[in-house]
Amino acid sequence: MPGNVSIERVFAAVRNAMPGQVECFAHVCPFFSKGIFPRVGNVLNAARKQSQINHITGDVHYLALMLDKRRTLLTIHDCAVLERLRGWRRAALKFFWFTLPMRRARLVTVISESARGELLRHIHFDPAKIRVVHDCAGGEFVPFPKPFNAEEPNILHLGTAPNKNLERLIQALAGLRCGLNIIGDLTLAQQDLLRQCNIKYSNIPRATDAEVLNSFRNCDLVVFASTYEGFGLPIIEAQATGRPVVTSNISSMPEAAGSAACFVDPLNVESIRSGILHVWHDSAYRQSLVAAGFENVKRFSPAAIAAKYVALYEELAACE
Repeated sequence: MPGNVSIERVFAAVRNAMPGQVECFAHVCPFFSKGIFPRVGNVLNAARKQSQINHITGDVHYLALMLDKRRTLLTIHDCAVLERLRGWRRAALKFFWFTLPMRRARLVTVISESARGELLRHIHFDPAKIRVVHDCAGGEFVPFPKPFNAEEPNILHLGTAPNKNLERLIQALAGLRCGLNIIGDLTLAQQDLLRQCNIKYSNIPRATDAEVLNSFRNCDLVVFASTYEGFGLPIIEAQATGRPVVTSNISSMPEAAGSAACFVDPLNVESIRSGILHVWHDSAYRQSLVAAGFENVKRFSPAAIAAKYVALYEELAACE
């Protein structure tokens, strides 16, 4: 979908980092995953495009329904939808998006230990068949030195969905002399809150890859205080660029950030504000976060993540 390309960025980096003995063919669904008939068309198309190994990387788990189970790997990024929906809609989606596709895959990967635990709480499945392979930062995210603007820092925030917690961030910034760059479609309520709190902000509703990269390079600080994440890709993208990070102390975010972030309670406005001010005003602390971030992100290099997927592909090939 337009504006939702983070998964595509991750797996483009993984494909580019594959060793020579692995030949990858990227297939994009011919129809947007919305409604019954487009999804049926996507399933039929996937069945025609099968290869030695079939790896479903996006939020189109149902593609597994007509793939060869012996050679299918399914990546599940999170279970957020199971937390959000209720009633028959939740039951239907749980069956067709999780339970049945997982049964139709030989192996399932998740992008964090947090996501693995959550998936096992929702779906009865053999834990041995669920493996953790983290996301990676793309090769374009490299150190980009920039003096920190202590007078009026530019703060980057990514995402406007409810779990991205933008409203509490806006309240936390009220009265502070800073700029806020928001990537994502703003609701009218969010725009009203920005005006009420007198926040100086800019907005890119549907950012291109180049705009996302430039946003990281031009900011002084990344705040990613989500209430829920499957992994938290912007954390490592910020660290790879050399930007200090303020993020949540819950869900998968401590797993992604390691010891290289300022952790806050995402449900507490004062905690978010205190974390931002700590990074803003303590230059030694800020520099230590940046240095630790460069070390942490090595765990998530495209080559390291590609090697983990290659090992799973070899495991599938050996089962034929």
